[in-house]
Amino acid sequence: MLSRRRHRHKRNLSLGAPPTTGSTGASSAEAASPAPSSSPLSTLSLDRKTFLRQKQSKQLQASDKTWVRSDLRRGSGAGDHTDTHILIKPPSKCSSSSQARPLTSQASVQPEQEVPGGSRGWLEPINTSPMPALYIQLHGGAVRRLGDDERPLQILNEYLTNLGFEDPWRVQEEGMNPEIGCLIRFYFGKPRSVGGSERVQLSGVFNVRKGKLALPVNRWSKRQVTLSGTCLIVSSVKHAHTGKMHILPLIGGKVEEVRRHSHCLAFSSAGPQSQTYYISYDSYTEYLRWQRTASKIASQRVNSVDLSCCSLEELPAQLFYSQDLTHLNLKNNFMSPHKGVPALTSVYKSLIMSLSLSNNALSEFPLALCDITSLTELNLSGNHLSSVPAEVGAMHNLQTLLLDGNLLSSLPVELGSLEGLTYLGLSFNCFSCVPPVLEKLGGMERLCLAGNKLSVLDLAGLQWLSARYIDLRLNQLQKATVADVEQLAHIVHLDLRDTGLDELDVSSLCKLELLRCDRNTLALLRVCGHALKSLHAAHNKLKQLEVHPVPENLTVLDLSWNKLGCVPDWVWESSRLEVLDISHNCVTELPVRLLSSGSLRKLLAGWNNVCQLDERLEQSQLEVLDLQHNHLTELPHNLFIKAQSLRYLNVSANKLENLPAASLSEDAFSSLQELYVTNNSLTDKCISLLTGHGHLRVLHLAYNQLQTFTASKLARLEQLEELDLSGNRLKAVPTTILNCQRLHTLSAHSNCISAFPEVLQLPEIKCVDLSCNELTEVTLPEILPSKLQELDLTGNPRLSLDHKSLEHLKVDPSPSAPCVSESQGVPAVWSHGYTEASGVKNKLCVAALALDSFCGIHEALYGVFDGDRNVEVPYLLQCTMGDVLAEELHRGQRQEDYIINTFLTMQRKLGTAGQRMGGSAALCHIRHDPVASSEHGGCFTLKAANVGRCQAVLCRDGKAMQLSHIHTVKDEAEYQRVRQHNAIITEDNKVSGVTDSTRIMGYSFLCPSVTPHPHVSTVALTPQDEFFLLGSRRLWDMLSPSEAVEAVRNLPDALAAAKKLVTLAQSYGCSDSLSAVVVKLSITEECCCFCEPPPPPPSPGPATQPGLHPYSGSSDGSVPLPQPPPTSSATVSELSSEFSTSEMSSEVGSTASSEEPLTQAEPPTSHLNLPGRAGTHRPACRGSTFHRQFSGALSDNGLDSEDEEPIAGVFSNGSRVEVEADVHCLLRHNCAQSQQSTDSPPPVTPQSESLPLAFPSPSASPVPPSSPYLGGEARSGTLGRKARGNGSVACQGRNQDLIEEAADAPVKKQGGYFNAPAQPDPDDQLIIPPELEEEVRQIIQQQQQQLQTHSQQAHNYQNPADYFLTPL
Repeated sequence: MLSRRRHRHKRNLSLGAPPTTGSTGASSAEAASPAPSSSPLSTLSLDRKTFLRQKQSKQLQASDKTWVRSDLRRGSGAGDHTDTHILIKPPSKCSSSSQARPLTSQASVQPEQEVPGGSRGWLEPINTSPMPALYIQLHGGAVRRLGDDERPLQILNEYLTNLGFEDPWRVQEEGMNPEIGCLIRFYFGKPRSVGGSERVQLSGVFNVRKGKLALPVNRWSKRQVTLSGTCLIVSSVKHAHTGKMHILPLIGGKVEEVRRHSHCLAFSSAGPQSQTYYISYDSYTEYLRWQRTASKIASQRVNSVDLSCCSLEELPAQLFYSQDLTHLNLKNNFMSPHKGVPALTSVYKSLIMSLSLSNNALSEFPLALCDITSLTELNLSGNHLSSVPAEVGAMHNLQTLLLDGNLLSSLPVELGSLEGLTYLGLSFNCFSCVPPVLEKLGGMERLCLAGNKLSVLDLAGLQWLSARYIDLRLNQLQKATVADVEQLAHIVHLDLRDTGLDELDVSSLCKLELLRCDRNTLALLRVCGHALKSLHAAHNKLKQLEVHPVPENLTVLDLSWNKLGCVPDWVWESSRLEVLDISHNCVTELPVRLLSSGSLRKLLAGWNNVCQLDERLEQSQLEVLDLQHNHLTELPHNLFIKAQSLRYLNVSANKLENLPAASLSEDAFSSLQELYVTNNSLTDKCISLLTGHGHLRVLHLAYNQLQTFTASKLARLEQLEELDLSGNRLKAVPTTILNCQRLHTLSAHSNCISAFPEVLQLPEIKCVDLSCNELTEVTLPEILPSKLQELDLTGNPRLSLDHKSLEHLKVDPSPSAPCVSESQGVPAVWSHGYTEASGVKNKLCVAALALDSFCGIHEALYGVFDGDRNVEVPYLLQCTMGDVLAEELHRGQRQEDYIINTFLTMQRKLGTAGQRMGGSAALCHIRHDPVASSEHGGCFTLKAANVGRCQAVLCRDGKAMQLSHIHTVKDEAEYQRVRQHNAIITEDNKVSGVTDSTRIMGYSFLCPSVTPHPHVSTVALTPQDEFFLLGSRRLWDMLSPSEAVEAVRNLPDALAAAKKLVTLAQSYGCSDSLSAVVVKLSITEECCCFCEPPPPPPSPGPATQPGLHPYSGSSDGSVPLPQPPPTSSATVSELSSEFSTSEMSSEVGSTASSEEPLTQAEPPTSHLNLPGRAGTHRPACRGSTFHRQFSGALSDNGLDSEDEEPIAGVFSNGSRVEVEADVHCLLRHNCAQSQQSTDSPPPVTPQSESLPLAFPSPSASPVPPSSPYLGGEARSGTLGRKARGNGSVACQGRNQDLIEEAADAPVKKQGGYFNAPAQPDPDDQLIIPPELEEEVRQIIQQQQQQLQTHSQQAHNYQNPADYFLTPL
């Protein structure tokens, strides 16, 4: 029957095609061929010619691709209407007329879809009317039926073009990629989503019993049970649709578990005449599904049904049995204005009160809605309405009408008859003036006209409106006219954000209570203060602010990011002011009356020019005081005595040398709980003054001049939870820290500490950072603290860990690859350091990518990724983006848009994780460019790209040079592009309330309003370039580019510099995840010697063995040239020239590849040999190799869970212990010999003869042959991870040269959108016992000798090289 059914579908499709010349024979021949049989429940893939034949391969064959690429029009939607281009078959199998076959409405019969027993839902009635059979699904969301004139490939190509791809050839290639299915997917027949069908209704055949279980007369019977809307429907199995039905309303009722029967629920209705039905389920899964859904319905206070995002075109028939339904949500569907909406009037004409039809792609106002007289709230936002019918005047009970995000330019006169209308939403339409009909709406209180085309703020025109709350933001207002005071007494709330006004005078609004005029260019503002309660004027250019009279009711005043030179006098005269924000201004003095105000609770005055606070401070009620980034040299001596309510004080980035006393006596304690004095000039004298703050929980003393911390003073801070002593000159942490039993975070990096403190004995300790110190040994307790999550010991060059400590910390003692800076006698051209810190919710939502040797020894790649509140997206970007960039480079070295295509390709690489989540990204690629050396004087080119709020900054001659740009709706071009695609911008300037960046990775459900197209800048590196920085979004919120450059310019160690940036940001107020990468540059003229034009290539000589040498050698014998790190190793990252490599374990960013690892006889290297230096291999010495390793994986699925109690300042990332350590491995008997080889060149052997280092000619190969990403199987792999079949860590989609026959839509996994690949268990690592170490060493040496002998024999039998080297 399945074959006959498919044969019938083929015949219908063939008959439905328009008669064209020469197409009859081909169509008949193909219609006669039977389709292969398949299960009706599986998703069948059909080619685009017949939509029915199952295709075995998941990609086009080579002949198919050749046929498509031979003519761009064959796969493009561009062209006339006679060429539909939806069929991709070679000419031998498809006649030319098949391309011209449009999608007509003759495909009338839908494929029959069987549904098994249980709760998979009711069968939708077969629609026999002429309807197209193709459906489209974007970003895994709702499924829409294609119209008669819509063409799949045209839609696909337009989607990819809007995404950012410009090259037509690349659009063709992306369209055929199997991973594109996570972005756009086509179906033949409507797919069924299990989650969506459950929300519409649950149905199945179960054992049902009515009444009490104790009565013997009631028996169990098989019944058809349906849970739809707000009712439980029980009917006969044979006559489910025609027989008698028992309807049980559940609103206000009960859903209880029956313990005497397994998998049984009792459903009871509300009211005195309640009835009870007992339903026994077949499985525990069914039981839980019904219990969860029914409990939500029963717990509702309002009779509402939520059917949003269910791909509905018509209302389900069973919904009409819910006779008590009053609120219906049909948002994000595709309801038909002629079929779906009119069905509401037949049942709910006098019942339904609230109806939402937003984002339903309605092109006209459904007239049937005007007949529902009971409606009080109607939402039609986000559609394509161009007019409102006059019949809307019959909806007399309407109180709220939302028409935002449409194409309206006028309103009917009949709208004025709605006397009960109180809220009218007209935002983001096409109104050029206030509609005159609004003057007739006497009861209207709230009017929203944001995002229209208003050019003049006519205050005189507002006097005829009765609205009290007016929203005019995001209109390009050129001026504001003044009106009579008496006529505007009704306006109490005015929103003028992002309107572009230069001056504003609203003093005529005498009853104004709230004014928002942020993000303009205001230099003058006049406001009436009679009733003013809240004023927000941040991000302007205010130099003068006039408020008259003095606002007695003002409680909140935000004047940050302006150009005020002083605090206006009327401010400290406001007797009820509680919150004042004047940060980021030019204020030089804070009046003493302001600090002594009896009402002021919160004062933010950071980033000003305040040099001194008045000593005549009187009693103050301040609870929060922020004075960071000023020029204070001292604080008032009685600050803590007079401000007894002060709980938070931040005076970081000043010039303080001491602190005031906490109280008058030693026995009295202040109320201070958080103290931030980072980046000052405090000495040891201030330590004794801290003991008076007995309630102190958070103390930041980083980057001062402390040399000792008195043990007795620290012992008195028993309430301390977070302590930061980084960047000082401390030699030890006092042992009295054990008195701080609540301490969970200790940060003391960048000091001179030589002894490991006893901090691991604290019961609450979670994070310990002792990096960049002088530790020599670590003493660990027998049992590590149960809450310990991070132990950072990086940057301690003299640290030695024995086998017991390594095993205890689960740190792998195997040496990693030598890095660029470790090369014997070779100065590093670049070296890096990076750090990451989690936020207060213990979630590490950032990731860093650092490869000093990328695609060859003369390239590097660095990146920072920020997921805001999710973990999956930055983790995927970290693991995959390097591979994608390498693949783009492999397409051609001279391709200028390779880094743009990297970002665009990553959009599909994110898979299902990028559909609803997103993240910012900044990427910097250093590349050898001989052409640039002649034009700009440098041979290395730095190409930086970013989306979102991650940024890169270059330090050139000590000045900050920004390499990034943040795309927001403040840019006129970006705003117009977002509005072109009918997106809504919320009050916080976020697109659809999701992200404030218009270009960002992920969030594909917002495409094309939000795209991953990056900003790209290219800079030729010169000797004047000192370093560059990459930082996550919150880092740049706290630090300006110039301040960040100045803070780390004098630090020689890149790791210490990155640590300092993160510490400063945390002390300045950041509580979210942070990441920073610092790359030190040493660009000299000698680095560019190999950029001279190469001589003619010599004759091909014997090549080196591919497994041993990545470059071919010369005929005179050579030393093995440097090899890149293999993909089987973890991500290699160099910290600085002093330190060695830093390796991420498989649990953080990489898993083992399928490649064979290199043997220890040939340690992989990635260093740069410069002219005059002999390039030699250096044996891997355990005494001089360090590793940065993480033994903890990311802890959660990235959802914004509230399961954990947030703890401020914890830098760890989850539930498992994370250890970061530069491990100084155990010395062995030949360490001295290895050390000697570091100081002097080794003796010349056939394996290590001297040879000048050479680079391949740019024309020889698209990428250097040493690329770890493009060799063999690694081309499709991910960075340090085991590759999937499609070369991605994301879920593999279906090939888009196939149209799928619908059965079940792809189901999103529970608990998150991305499940990481299987990770190796760190407990399975091999640890060699000390007594067997000598025996194992001998075995390894024998293997090394055998490999050396084998390599010498193979050296004489090498294949000719396919590329040539250019000697220096």
